[in-house]
Amino acid sequence: MNTSPWDRIVKYLYSVHQWYRETPERALEQAYDAALAIKAIEDEHFGGQGISDRSPDYGQSTLSYFKSELQKYLKVIQTRMVEFNASRSFLELPERVGAKPKTAHSAAHHQHGLHLNNKDRESLIFEKLEFIDGVIDKYINNSKSTAIVPVVGSVKVQAKSTNNSSPSDPNKSSGNFVQIHDGEVDTNYEEVNLLPRSLLGTLNRITKDLDPGAEKEVVKNFRNSKVKTIISLRFILLLILVPLLTNQIAKNFIVGPTVDYFRGKQNAPIFINVDLEEEAFKQLERFEQHLKFQTLIGNAPSLSLEETEKKIAAKAVELAEEYRAESDGAIKNIFADLISCIAFAAIIVTNKKEIEILKSFMDDVIYGLSDSAKAFVIILFTDVFVGFHSPHGWEVVLEGVSRHLGLPENRQFIFLFIATFPVILDTVFKYWIFRYLNRSSPSAVATYKNMNE
Repeated sequence: MNTSPWDRIVKYLYSVHQWYRETPERALEQAYDAALAIKAIEDEHFGGQGISDRSPDYGQSTLSYFKSELQKYLKVIQTRMVEFNASRSFLELPERVGAKPKTAHSAAHHQHGLHLNNKDRESLIFEKLEFIDGVIDKYINNSKSTAIVPVVGSVKVQAKSTNNSSPSDPNKSSGNFVQIHDGEVDTNYEEVNLLPRSLLGTLNRITKDLDPGAEKEVVKNFRNSKVKTIISLRFILLLILVPLLTNQIAKNFIVGPTVDYFRGKQNAPIFINVDLEEEAFKQLERFEQHLKFQTLIGNAPSLSLEETEKKIAAKAVELAEEYRAESDGAIKNIFADLISCIAFAAIIVTNKKEIEILKSFMDDVIYGLSDSAKAFVIILFTDVFVGFHSPHGWEVVLEGVSRHLGLPENRQFIFLFIATFPVILDTVFKYWIFRYLNRSSPSAVATYKNMNE
């Protein structure tokens, strides 16, 4: 049965009304999430202390990133708390506020969240507001010379000017203020501690280790790490051994006999490319010069022209058999390598779960290295593949691949490859350092730059 236009209008108005009634809940949750994000950055990168651009643990680019993130989250808190207070002036906060905990601190209340009375709901509201206050308190600046914008951490909001308040003003406890210079939040304020942040982080780790449940957590993590290591090493061996065994089996039992049969039956040419032919001619010419040299210095008896021709003919037959086998081997390598690539691709496609585990294992290994070890590996990798002497290495590799596949040596292609691929690889590597390593381990990047200078 089709609904009438009036019913659709009523339904739409009802949905708008519901959305408006949920405004306090939505605003508070978004401000709370922003505060949680700030707290996560503090705990993970600043030892639980305030985010400051004076921290000696990170470089300037990393601190700029943290500062921009702080500005973003503080502006979210400011906007959402104004929205929370403005909408709460007209509405009752819905019962769902506080029923969706975001942290372990509020998770204890989630079990009884469905049957909270008004008093309990109000306590949860104030609990979240107190958490927001505790997060943004580190960034309060009471300078009178600069305009400040309130970031609200209490139920009611009042925009205050520093000219109307003093540090001893008791009303200041109901609102928190963040200093803004030209639209940016000032993060130069840093809470002074009696102990260094690194020492406080060490003490926090010691406290966690003394936790009665820490032993079970350590055992669990060790077992997970052990299983991950075993699976990763097994998968690495699988990726190496299966293609190699496939290559040898296919070359010796499938591709080899087939190539020998068809090339022997059709009386195929000895040389698969011009480079092999020139190489054989040079060897035959050198053999002839060697015979003449041995005769001239008296190390070999003088040979007649007929005997010399017989020895040269025998050497030519020997070289023909050698280069025929090499040409056959190049053709066999092409088909055997193709079958190996198919086997490798089949392993990749059918073991996606193992690939994820291997990726996690490699991340743990790489990012678990010390800063000096990371810098050493980075310099070694860059010098070998994209450094000053890398073109010689790439030239040897390309010549070996060409000979393995029986392809003629193309100097123009080799020079073009050397002029482009290492440059692309160097760009990708620098982007990885800037995009990922600079965030996860900025001290390793600083060590790398100092060692590379």
